[in-house]
Amino acid sequence: MPKTCSEPGAPLARLQLHGPAMGTRWSVGCDAPAGMDRQALHAALQAAVAQVDAQMSPYKPDSDLLRLNRAPAGAWTDLPAEMLQVLARALEVCRLSGGAFDPAVGALVDAWGFGAARDAPDAQAIHAARAAHAAPRPPTHQALELDLPMGRARKHAPLQLDLCGIAKGYAVDRMCDVLQRHGVRHALAALDGELRALGPQAGGSAWAVALESPLEGRRSAQGVIELQDLAVATSGDYRRFVRVGQARLAHSMDGRRGTPVNNGVASVTMLAPTCMDADAWATALLVAGPGEGLALAQRLGLEALWLLRRGGALVQLGLGRFGCA
Repeated sequence: MPKTCSEPGAPLARLQLHGPAMGTRWSVGCDAPAGMDRQALHAALQAAVAQVDAQMSPYKPDSDLLRLNRAPAGAWTDLPAEMLQVLARALEVCRLSGGAFDPAVGALVDAWGFGAARDAPDAQAIHAARAAHAAPRPPTHQALELDLPMGRARKHAPLQLDLCGIAKGYAVDRMCDVLQRHGVRHALAALDGELRALGPQAGGSAWAVALESPLEGRRSAQGVIELQDLAVATSGDYRRFVRVGQARLAHSMDGRRGTPVNNGVASVTMLAPTCMDADAWATALLVAGPGEGLALAQRLGLEALWLLRRGGALVQLGLGRFGCA
């Protein structure tokens, strides 16, 4: 059993843990009980992230995601409970966002060189992916059926799923589950640009997180946000993109148009109770763009910050704790 500490006033020690995960690195800073087994905690965190990667990676040929992608339409595929949980939330955000978040853009991601198939755009693959995506079929939230009690899913149309817009956020939530099971009440867990805070720091201060400026080729802070029992995720066009002429095409795909995002949004930062939600909604609002995305966020009561490219400058637009639009 994990070693826990529930007595108030027990001594705490700051731990910094990290490891490889999902093509990047995870990290945890936490104020943990002084007698915590550091190695056991590290191993549990690493195992939690590795499990998400093994189930949902588009790069691992034996992942559960690729098993589902290879399955013919109409055939049931047995899936682990964790992946079904992520699929259920992905389909719900897809429905609520009107398809701005679409977990079935895997063929487009690959065709444009952002996936496992190739590292540069391929005109023939792009044409085929766009044609397949435009073929008449139900929207993704109806084209993929989940049977949660039986632990399975089936496609009602050919779909190539990609969960990169939500899986990293879910992995952060899983790390937080591990921390709580080990008796940790004060922590900041991170995986790439997705972070979640458990409580404040032991001294009572919130966790300070820098919001990255969307500058190509270098990293700098656009601002700082304080987190306490809250998650944050950012999706943008400045780390992974291709240029076609003068256009900057982001790695995020707009499944409704069959193209990469190119709408003047440099980044969207999203606050939510869970990192899975923050991750998915940051992607959805990036794809939706400043007009549709703002209306969507206002209707659903979301808290988000847009950085818009306007005439060579960045314009901020915020809702909720990010300010008023």
